[in-house]
Amino acid sequence: MSEVGPKRRSEAGRVAIVGSGFGGLAAAIRLQAAGLSTVVFEARDKPGGRAYVYEDAGFVFDAGPTVITAPDTLKEVFAAAGRELSDYVELMPVAPFYRLVWDDGDSFDYGPDAALLLREIGNRRREDVQGYLAFVEHSKRIFAKGYEELAAVPFQHFGDMLKVAPDLVRLRADRSVYDTIARFVQHPHVRQALSFHSLLVGGNPFDTSSIYTLIHYLERKWGVWFPRGGTGALVRGMVRLYEELGGELRLQEPVTGISLTKRQGVTLHRVTSSRRIDDFDAVVSNADVHHTYARLYAGHPAAARRARKLEQLDWSMSLYVLHFGVDRIYENIAHHTVLFGPRYRELLHEIFHGESLPEDFSLYLHAPTVTDPSLAPKGCSAFYVLSPVPHLGRAPLDWARLSHEYGETILARLERLLPDLRRHVVTRRAFTPEDFRSELGAFHGSAFSVAPTLTQSAWFRPHNRDDEIPGLFLVGAGTHPGAGVPGVVSSAKATARLVLERFGMEVAA
Repeated sequence: MSEVGPKRRSEAGRVAIVGSGFGGLAAAIRLQAAGLSTVVFEARDKPGGRAYVYEDAGFVFDAGPTVITAPDTLKEVFAAAGRELSDYVELMPVAPFYRLVWDDGDSFDYGPDAALLLREIGNRRREDVQGYLAFVEHSKRIFAKGYEELAAVPFQHFGDMLKVAPDLVRLRADRSVYDTIARFVQHPHVRQALSFHSLLVGGNPFDTSSIYTLIHYLERKWGVWFPRGGTGALVRGMVRLYEELGGELRLQEPVTGISLTKRQGVTLHRVTSSRRIDDFDAVVSNADVHHTYARLYAGHPAAARRARKLEQLDWSMSLYVLHFGVDRIYENIAHHTVLFGPRYRELLHEIFHGESLPEDFSLYLHAPTVTDPSLAPKGCSAFYVLSPVPHLGRAPLDWARLSHEYGETILARLERLLPDLRRHVVTRRAFTPEDFRSELGAFHGSAFSVAPTLTQSAWFRPHNRDDEIPGLFLVGAGTHPGAGVPGVVSSAKATARLVLERFGMEVAA
């Protein structure tokens, strides 16, 4: 790593990063390593944003992302500072990637063993094997264009969109994820197995652009991983690197407002936090995109316009998340399990377009102690189960009243997989759509920000740089390319490039 002297760093500029999620930390590392002086503001008592960590009775619960894919995007962040990811955190492979379980008792392991996956598909419908192989090739082409070429490239001008439009037309980005997969395979369970991935980035498979079928190839190419010590260990590794570079992390210091001011003809961002007022040359916001405009820059007329426009967009669903620890070890369970409910299309319609809580649900169960037993006391297991639910803008439910009973219903359903579960729970904690709104500032309590539809992607998504508020940049799920760990880390690369260009600094590859 090339050393950055104090003179160069002080002359280059000073940047505030609001929020310490994966996007904020990745941007902060890139900018600090390039020579800028940065300060990360975090409202909560620990870094990580959605990747917060709860500790209770000897159990460690990751609150946010649990599926780590595309590790090369993370390696690039550390390489930007001349370091190796492996020196800060150990990533362990997860196999199978997911165990898929249907309400009728059907199940199969979906993972890196291609022969096993083909056998599972063929057991359900022999003709779907060739269809699946054709789908993999299609997913590979979309991956090459949509991820390798475009994920870390900012779409600041409509002309940027026009350049890639022919490729998007050729790849039929106008089709939904589910409709695309349905063209290749026929068995309903195989269609569900190949289409649920868009839910991992907040998208309805029946509405989300087929561009997101690239997730299938991304997983096949790089696998699914889990950090030893939990996702929080990855956050701690990034913070450690950031502070080694000289970056400053201010915990429990929420930013309450930002205004523009002039000093010697130069526009500065006056950041007001709970503790102080400080001036910066630029701001990178990893906060919720609507919160950024409606709250942080509330006094700016352009911000008010942005906020109103954002309120007209489609927002991703919310989540009901239940963390629980049990006083036993369950054998023969997978690290990641997807439990499909009795309905698929109908349930997803109610989650994304309904105005009430669906009577049934599909669940994702995370069992990290399968891979890393250290996350629970000896002889115990830690779990995290989530149920996608409508966001508060569509269904303004009283979650304080509903939460416990809904959790009980979920635990009862899990007893088909984990016998006598409720009798063994020793600690539990729920995180509801209301918590997403109050704890994370998420508009409508949305778990994944702006929904990843075609007309809300690339140039149509909130830009990585605001062109009406000079010196304001965005990073994270609400900007290009979108949600998910690879998405927000790629957004940091795109955003850091724009910040460095603003300061006339060299932009690394």
